[in-house]
Amino acid sequence: MTKQADFKRLVRARMARTGESYTIARRQLLGDPAVVRMAEALHVSNGDCTDLAGTGLARHIVYWRDSLHEGPVPALGHEELRRVRTAFLVGAGADDHAEGLRMFERRDAALEAHRDGEYVLWFEADLYDQLQIVQILSRLAELEVPAGRITLICIGEHPGIARFGGLGQLRPDQLAELPATRACATLTPAALDLATRAWAAFRAPAPDGLPAIAAARSAELRFLGEAFERLSREYPSTRDGLSLTERRVLAAAAQDSTAGDVFVRASAREARPYLGDTWYFATMDRLAAAPHPLLRTRPSGTPAGPATEVVLTGDGARVLAGEADHVTLNGIDRWIGGVHLTGRDVRWRWDEGRECLTG
Repeated sequence: MTKQADFKRLVRARMARTGESYTIARRQLLGDPAVVRMAEALHVSNGDCTDLAGTGLARHIVYWRDSLHEGPVPALGHEELRRVRTAFLVGAGADDHAEGLRMFERRDAALEAHRDGEYVLWFEADLYDQLQIVQILSRLAELEVPAGRITLICIGEHPGIARFGGLGQLRPDQLAELPATRACATLTPAALDLATRAWAAFRAPAPDGLPAIAAARSAELRFLGEAFERLSREYPSTRDGLSLTERRVLAAAAQDSTAGDVFVRASAREARPYLGDTWYFATMDRLAAAPHPLLRTRPSGTPAGPATEVVLTGDGARVLAGEADHVTLNGIDRWIGGVHLTGRDVRWRWDEGRECLTG
């Protein structure tokens, strides 16, 4: 009894020090092989708001911080792509940690340096994360890392959270329980192949490969098809020339609002929120700066922020009603992965009636 009580005290002392649940702390002290194996792996997640270190399962952690759904992601070599993404994020004011190129170089080097070990990926179901997953898995396939050495932990919901927003909402003990749930899967060669094809389709100069990925079903990459369908809806609609995000922004601005209000209303329409306020504000700026503005912002001439007043213009109301086409009216200059949409007569559109890409 004394030994058991002493052991329990050790467990509780570890819990207080690490924030681990009782189960995880006990397993760590007992040298559970599964816990030891995870501790030796390289853990990769979508952002440092997720407390992986607090789980006691992760010693080596890399955070993947890139909004791949925005800006150019062409089919270039690794070094050139790092430069392209750095330039875009810095130019868009989205380099949150002011790391520039160093962030990309460090994360890529860490991924490569661990090629003889195991990997544990912690991600979510939304478009932002799914694009990061396929980028990472494609690179691991290039490095010839066997699928069986890659574990994916990916969730789209969590008990007790009505509108799940991300892993950052979970306590370390809640995160630590995920490896024992159906959210955790060891990848198969088929899943690795699908991820590689998805990354190539996303970076291609034409979106011809997107429908096949949107239609794909995978037990390990459960959310990939849904994410690529949402990506496809960012192409200008045949109805009004708007992306789905742009249409939701205009609809949310139909009543006098602040940009912060528009962000809240528009993001609430998403089944899985993936855009932060920075990208919503950038969308509002783009709509307000068009030759025929669809929005009016006050104060004008300054980047939108939470308190910026946003008003739907007459042209905005006409486009929203389907009486005018945004691309025909204003032209477009936007990258979606490797596709550069420019001009007033773009080839690729999202057909609302048939729910598919045309072109």
